Amino acid sequence: MKNTKYDFESITDRNNTNCLKWDFFNDDLPMWVADMDFKVAPQIQDAILKRANHPVYGYTIVPDELFNVYINWWDSRYDLKMSKEDMAYSIGVMPSISSMIRCLTEENDEILIQTPVYHVFFYVIEDNNRKVLENQLIYENGEYRIDFDDLDEKLSKV
Repeated sequence: MKNTKYDFESITDRNNTNCLKWDFFNDDLPMWVADMDFKVAPQIQDAILKRANHPVYGYTIVPDELFNVYINWWDSRYDLKMSKEDMAYSIGVMPSISSMIRCLTEENDEILIQTPVYHVFFYVIEDNNRKVLENQLIYENGEYRIDFDDLDEKLSKV
């Protein structure tokens, strides 16, 4: 794919489009959700429309091409070598975190998170019958830093 410049300046009104970021909360600046308001790249829109035009929407597999593009991206930018066997496809970050919690911990275990953090991290821990253990970051002079004394104390009990 050739290098294409995208328009990051135009405002896209997403109100009344069932947008979680703008339609369901009264936040003035909803920075809590990882959702961008930029138009999708034309190549992505074209690929989605091409697939949507096929009359059957059955179960599909993740093609090797997708893995290869990802592997090549990491290799070309960071000289990081990986293989398809190093990866697992996931439908999203939070379902993956939830699965890891269930695989790596037992019910009622404590899981440490450093706050402030995305509020859904609390829910995914609690919804899996685990307990949140907070290590609050210290905010000073416009920067956050780790409270290592508190972190050491809390991790020594785990």
